[in-house]
Amino acid sequence: MAPPPLRPTRRWRLAPSPPEPLVQALADTHPVVVRVLAALGLADPAAARACLDRSPGDDNPFRMAGMDAAVARLRQAIRGGEPIAVYGDYDADGVTATALLTEALTAVGAADVRQFIPHRERDGYGVHAHALEALARQGVRLVVTVDCGIRAAREIDAVARRGLEVIVTDHHALPRDLPAATAVINPRRPDCRYGYHDLAGVGLAFKLAQALLRVERRTRRGAASGLDEVDLLDLAALGTVADMVPLVGENRSIVHRGLERLRTTSRPGLRALIDASGLRPDAVTARALGYDLGPRINAAGRVDDARTALDLLLTRDAAEAARLAASIERHNTERRAAQDEAAQAAEARLAGHTDAPFLLDVSPDVPLGVVGLVAGRLVERHYRPAAVLRIDGDVARGSARSIPEFDMVAGLDQVADLLLRHGGHARAAGFTVHRSNLGALRDRLSALAAEALRGLDLRPALDIAAEVEAADVDWPLAAALEALEPYGQGNPAPLLVWRGASVLSRRTFGSARQHLGLRLDGGRTSGPLEAVAFHRGADFGAIGDRIDVVFTLGVNVWQGTRRLELKVEDLAAPGAAIESLPRAADGAGADGASHGPGQSRMVTGVPMSAHS
Repeated sequence: MAPPPLRPTRRWRLAPSPPEPLVQALADTHPVVVRVLAALGLADPAAARACLDRSPGDDNPFRMAGMDAAVARLRQAIRGGEPIAVYGDYDADGVTATALLTEALTAVGAADVRQFIPHRERDGYGVHAHALEALARQGVRLVVTVDCGIRAAREIDAVARRGLEVIVTDHHALPRDLPAATAVINPRRPDCRYGYHDLAGVGLAFKLAQALLRVERRTRRGAASGLDEVDLLDLAALGTVADMVPLVGENRSIVHRGLERLRTTSRPGLRALIDASGLRPDAVTARALGYDLGPRINAAGRVDDARTALDLLLTRDAAEAARLAASIERHNTERRAAQDEAAQAAEARLAGHTDAPFLLDVSPDVPLGVVGLVAGRLVERHYRPAAVLRIDGDVARGSARSIPEFDMVAGLDQVADLLLRHGGHARAAGFTVHRSNLGALRDRLSALAAEALRGLDLRPALDIAAEVEAADVDWPLAAALEALEPYGQGNPAPLLVWRGASVLSRRTFGSARQHLGLRLDGGRTSGPLEAVAFHRGADFGAIGDRIDVVFTLGVNVWQGTRRLELKVEDLAAPGAAIESLPRAADGAGADGASHGPGQSRMVTGVPMSAHS
């Protein structure tokens, strides 16, 4: 008996045709690319052109509130020979930001730059009074935070009485009141005139470094400091992708330019890390930053001490870099094993309850270093906001991940009376809660999520940018799509749908024959095309002579030979139902504005679980 027709595993949603003014304005652009731009919400031709040009826009760092005060105080400290401490975070964003600002301060003349990275287990996330007091006892009088500090008003007030000044640079969601610091740089401030709000922590560190270097160049009348701001873009790109901020606007420009620097980087640490990851330096992509390099930087802080990763980025000794990279590689292997085990245990504890509006898993056994990764796994599998907490004595610490329809940090703000501390973003946050409040926290977050998600269809969906035919899938299309890179959060590799593709042959591959390979007929233009569907080997018998396929188009390079390859996201028997998406709001998307729920669910080049 023949197997039943193959059905889609997710909803297929097709973006509407682009508006005619956009089509006319971009007559010199591949029509599929025009459809992708429209699907991203770039109906305005100027915004679409800026996306294709990867323009950072007006990147003057002095438009940021607090920048003038921060630069003036740092230059005063440098002239006076004061020790300066850079206080970072233990994730890849914080570590790269710490390394970047350390290098920039040293280049403009700071004689004594120190670093402090909190330990995940001993210290926890954020700025801590005990750490600031220890720095004060060491003679430090000025601290610059990177990727943290916006919610540290109490801690900053406490050390101010000891004569310790703090400059805060932090991209996380604002609290009700800003800390009374010497300067607070956060582009989300309502009084900030800077036109771009989605920089990562390392992006803000880059803007501060950029401001310092530009002032140094002006005051020295063009004399070189030995460092140009473009020299810092490799670190900025790595931290930006690893933190999963939207790869739109200036972030996308930073990553595009940073990838060029990374491919020829002279930093021994980055070269050793690339080598340990099994990558070729000249082939490093945004996907490699998200899947390979970023997780390895994060692994140091998850398994042991993030200082190892910081030392790797700062070292100028190749042998030392190789030793540190090998250590991080071992940490990453341990992290993977711990993550898999913890995710399986969390699924077992939540069995039968994963349709709840908010998933909360609490255990004394889950390693603190993987709570965010496990929460991300839960979100990916069940499309619900989720939090994973580890109980330590009377308190529980953990991380939450969310979906576009539920603002995680706003939800935590509404239950702040139950929390000891919290902070983060709409999609990712961390918090600490007293054990006695766990029941109330579960109930109130569940109620908030239920209200936000009421009436929404939360079945996983694929948002498709354009429909193509066999004649469209060719090398000119692959070349045209390169103008949309680098792909990542907020700027996904575009999904295309090809209905009724002719199947020439099929096979399974992998150690357990778990993957499916197809040869599709590309017609006279392209000939046979290879399509790869990972973890779909079980569907081998259900594949007929024709297939509907949703895919991204890429180039596979093997032993020097380049060939087009379709990376399959879903497939079904011909005639699969496709829903129509409403037209995206004009100006949203890759020009730097936020996405609506439809666009943000498009498959990206970076996994949610890559975030710390």
